[in-house]
Amino acid sequence: MNIFVFSDESGTLDKVHNDFFVFGGLIFLSKDDKDINTRKFIKAEKDIRTSGGYALDVELKASRLRNDEKGKLYRSLNQCIKFGAVVQQKEVLKNIFSHKKDKQRYLDYIFKISLKRSFEELMRRGIIINKEVENIYAYVDEHTTATNGLYELREALEQEYKRGTYNLNYNAFYPPIFTGLKSVNLKYCNSKAVHLVRAADIIANRIFYYAKINSFPDDNNLIITHFP
Repeated sequence: MNIFVFSDESGTLDKVHNDFFVFGGLIFLSKDDKDINTRKFIKAEKDIRTSGGYALDVELKASRLRNDEKGKLYRSLNQCIKFGAVVQQKEVLKNIFSHKKDKQRYLDYIFKISLKRSFEELMRRGIIINKEVENIYAYVDEHTTATNGLYELREALEQEYKRGTYNLNYNAFYPPIFTGLKSVNLKYCNSKAVHLVRAADIIANRIFYYAKINSFPDDNNLIITHFP
């Protein structure tokens, strides 16, 4: 089994001016599933572009669309597995915000753990079988992580999912969640060029709204992890 992940963020990691920071995204368990839902999302975008009179060179990001248009795009993803992370920034340690590198490490941690919790939940449901997962392909919007952090994030994902991690403070080893995993592939993408990264933007925007009103839906296709 190959797993395909697309993600984007909503908000800014800045506890002085923002209450929440959110990651949102999609998980596909086969290339066919990914391709089918890509076509559905493209169709929904085309309909909105026509009805809303958007020019062909205008990127249909959540920040630009009306609520009904965002709703139409979100509904086109109803059958997809969606995941997210919600960070209550007021509860995050102040030191994390003191240095750009520390903030980036924390962002990487949020992404890594929220995706891990989603995989674990899908395994619990029997949707993912541990030993059948061979490769993970993750596509992240390019502005969520500095370019020079690509290698570090990929290594962190591989450590968590393929090799396992150590907690030296507690002298503990946490085994990898996928025992047959061969590779973790990570790519930064321009959302203007990748349909499903734009879809992840729509999901992140919706999760941000849920966080803002403090009300999350009972939706088996949406797995959200809360931090800290």
